[in-house]
Amino acid sequence: MRTIVVWFKTDLRLLDNETLVKAIAQSDAIIPVYCFDESHFTKSEFEFQKTGNFRAQFLLESLIDLDNNLRELGSGLVIVKGKPEVEIPKIVSQYKVNKVVAKREVAFEERQTESKVQEALFKLKCEFQTFSTSTLYHAEDLPFSIKDIPDVFTNFRKKTEKDAIIRTSFESPIQIKSPSIEPTIFPTMEELGLNFQQIDPRAAILFKGGESKAIERLNHYFFETNCISNYKETRNGLIGEDYSSKFSAWLALGCISPRYIYQELKKYETEFGANDSTYWLVFELLWRDYFRFMMKKHQSKFFQSAGIKNNNTRKVNYDSQNLKDWIEGTTGIDFVDANMIELKLTGFMSNRGRQNVASYLCNDLKLDWRLGAAYFEQQLIDYDVCSNWGNWAYLAAVGNDPRDNRYFNIEKQSQTYDKNKEYRNLWLNKS
Repeated sequence: MRTIVVWFKTDLRLLDNETLVKAIAQSDAIIPVYCFDESHFTKSEFEFQKTGNFRAQFLLESLIDLDNNLRELGSGLVIVKGKPEVEIPKIVSQYKVNKVVAKREVAFEERQTESKVQEALFKLKCEFQTFSTSTLYHAEDLPFSIKDIPDVFTNFRKKTEKDAIIRTSFESPIQIKSPSIEPTIFPTMEELGLNFQQIDPRAAILFKGGESKAIERLNHYFFETNCISNYKETRNGLIGEDYSSKFSAWLALGCISPRYIYQELKKYETEFGANDSTYWLVFELLWRDYFRFMMKKHQSKFFQSAGIKNNNTRKVNYDSQNLKDWIEGTTGIDFVDANMIELKLTGFMSNRGRQNVASYLCNDLKLDWRLGAAYFEQQLIDYDVCSNWGNWAYLAAVGNDPRDNRYFNIEKQSQTYDKNKEYRNLWLNKS
């Protein structure tokens, strides 16, 4: 009997999961596995947690949902904890498997882990195959090779929109054959070295992990409220669930795929009409693709202070008090503080907020931009390695911004986007 291990990572879904579909097609039975990689639950070189409380909680919810969905189809999720290059081969030996499939990685550390797993499997004469499952446009369909992708987004976007196609998403399996899988025991937050942290009730949205919740959110934002039809006008909002799609957290863990969102958006446009707002969501998904392809192209440069531009001209201060004030929301700049308090208490912040607090850290405090990126890595529920580091490098003028210094006038921004101080009053407890 041919059995294949499906190693789930940030692709925690059944719908549009090529890795899963191909594994089922190539085998008599599959074993779905998730490994809590111990390196994700340590501190980074910047002394922040690599996974904070909010995201770990969202991850656990997403895995519980995946396990439930797998069990409904006759399977289940095997959970292991430790080093993937040790734990995945153990499963291979236990079940006498000769093939492992997984989603393909592009970022530096993730690729190193992938290579270690591949080496360990090679010693067991076990094949390792990866699939690209994270982007709207498949890398193979782009009108340029990865090394030739333009370093300016607009040039990438225009040519891609003109010359590339978006593939049809894969259907969810209707049945999965697996060996008998014991009821799954999930680690507690304490076992992961973290604490359960309640999301503050003032939060824009109370995120709950899992594919089921992702699809529920999509149906709400598209078909139940038609909010997508006003997305371009409302996306710079700061308060409430529906000023933006809020798909980012589910996209980050792969509880939903960009292709599935696109497919549902096309259905929506057929029923309710297309406009600038429906296009703008695709535009944002394309940005997400772009940072992923950039990470593939530039590798570890995205994590270096001079970035992909090799820009060493920035003067950097090392003022730990300034960093602490920024993190705690005690800088005295009310718009920055309100956003940072929201992030601290909810694991989320609007796109407008992110740009302002990042500009403040880089341009006003003149701190190392990587400290900001590493704090976001710890704190954000919707942390995605490519988008987070790509956006921070962009704001710090060491990434893909064609301009050399994108400075945000925070006073002007707060007047434009929080004219009546509703947002600041909400988070600074001022009535």
